[in-house]
Amino acid sequence: MPLYEHVFISRQDLSNAQAEGLVEHFTSVLTDNGGKLVESEYWGVKTMAYKINKNRKGHYAYLRTDAPAAAVQEMERLMRLHDDVMRVLTIKVDAHEEGPSAQMQKRDERGDRGDRGDRGDRGDRGDRGGERRERRAS
Repeated sequence: MPLYEHVFISRQDLSNAQAEGLVEHFTSVLTDNGGKLVESEYWGVKTMAYKINKNRKGHYAYLRTDAPAAAVQEMERLMRLHDDVMRVLTIKVDAHEEGPSAQMQKRDERGDRGDRGDRGDRGDRGDRGGERRERRAS
């Protein structure tokens, strides 16, 4: 069966138990239609970049599934109809990554920035020290 990753955002005024209850509900929809949940993560309440339905924050949840396309379509359909779910994203992947998602890893473990090393002289920045130029009124 195909492998999928799902992320959905639910309303901020839900409790943590209600948000995790949504994950269980949608997991049961998936399993009833022949799929299986490989892993789920609750990412917590996070601030969004822009308002969605007058909400600045939302409960984020992440699911890794192994399911037929029909089961995923039914789960997505029910997510979009549910009043508490604001956004849904589903991606088909070739293989699930081992371990926790990047969102759950500690900053030290991620190593996104690599070795920044000694930056040395930043010649591209020009001369930033010294006197400030005064503006002349014309």
